[in-house]
Amino acid sequence: METKVEALEGNRVKVTVTIDAKQVDARMKQAYRDAAKKYNFPGFRKGKAPRPVIDNALGKDYIAATVSDDLVNETYPVAIDESGIYPAGSPSFGEDMGLAASGSDFTFSFEIEKKPEFELSSYEPVEVELPSDQVSDEDIDTQVDQLREHYYELVDANAATKVKPENWVELAIKATDDAGEDIPSISSESRLWGMDSTLLPQAFNDELLGMKKGQTKQFDIDVPAAADATVMTSPLSGKTAKIHFDVEVKVVKKKVLPEVTDEWVKGTLGFENVEDMRARIAESVKAQLDQIVPRMKEISCLGQLADRLEGEIPAALCEQAETQLLQDFFQQLQSRGTTFDAYLAQEGITADQFKEDVRRQAADNVKQDLALDAWARHFGMEVTDEDLAEEFANSGAEDPKALEKEWREGGRLHLLREGIMRSNAAKDVMDKAKVTEMKDEAEKKPAKKSSKKAEKAAEPAEEAAADAE
Repeated sequence: METKVEALEGNRVKVTVTIDAKQVDARMKQAYRDAAKKYNFPGFRKGKAPRPVIDNALGKDYIAATVSDDLVNETYPVAIDESGIYPAGSPSFGEDMGLAASGSDFTFSFEIEKKPEFELSSYEPVEVELPSDQVSDEDIDTQVDQLREHYYELVDANAATKVKPENWVELAIKATDDAGEDIPSISSESRLWGMDSTLLPQAFNDELLGMKKGQTKQFDIDVPAAADATVMTSPLSGKTAKIHFDVEVKVVKKKVLPEVTDEWVKGTLGFENVEDMRARIAESVKAQLDQIVPRMKEISCLGQLADRLEGEIPAALCEQAETQLLQDFFQQLQSRGTTFDAYLAQEGITADQFKEDVRRQAADNVKQDLALDAWARHFGMEVTDEDLAEEFANSGAEDPKALEKEWREGGRLHLLREGIMRSNAAKDVMDKAKVTEMKDEAEKKPAKKSSKKAEKAAEPAEEAAADAE
């Protein structure tokens, strides 16, 4: 097979493919044999009908058209691969394409759009600021304090203590609606109340600030609209405009955190002593930093590289990326056995918000990929056949060579080649990046890393404690 590529306007190219006569003859012979075995021809045993009889029964051009279609469908993806083209869409074939004929080469052509090539505003190393990947005493202290917060005790504060945001209070509450009727779900002779509670609107907590033990107070708060309702006000939406409160502070309580001693550490958390606890916490924090910091570096480097991309991204590429993201997403939902509506409810978003998120993510992905392509071209990065073979060898397939042959014959190697090249470019960008350490170590909080679209990272201190038990 011979392939010739001709540049057209824009990013389109014309690819002409010529298949030699020997291959055409072999396919024609096989097609006639298959037809003779498949159909019954009067006067001839199955598989023995000659070509003229088959042509007369099926049509003069039937076999030639079948062979032509098969050759085109089998060879055009390979032609794309061999031509080094990274397609941005499907090929278009001319209507005047001829038919294959015995004893002659078969030539056909098609046009296809290549992925556009962009440039970057700069090819200098990117500059990123990252937290240290070393664990400090302050990091360990923070984790220890978080552990202590889980084991606090509430004790009565001095009678003169005023209610502050960090306190708890024991309250006697009488709540009534606009008609003066009692609201049993809120009223209580004794309710322990945390000043950070969101069961009632923040206005309720604000009214308690500054009160002391034994003091009473009367006040009203508005019932928020259904969209902003809290747990306790939700049943009241549309039934009353305000809630009238008669509140008595019976006791002001304060949190007392446990003292970190060898006895408490061993009896409560299962460590041998304080030193053992701090060492285990340090190991856990370090393990998280070793995962998080490189990922932070990758995100920052590739984000800055994408910002350097010059030019308008074709809408067609974004649409393709969006389609792929949606296909992957719904396959994941199906594998998890959940529904789209359940996912939206879990994330607390609407279908329109989801679509907008996917649209933005697709555009960001395309921009990043094109930036990596530009970086790879600028620095002459190439993917060799040896690189491809190594990728197949590392794929885990039982027969890597057979898999490679399947991809090669299917004309899909350009997909793998592109992926390897972008991966190599990303590594090169990160290797060359100028990294400085964050001055504000408060930003280095791996234990609190969380995302609506990712599982919340476990607290290192809790992991260490669980391991010790």
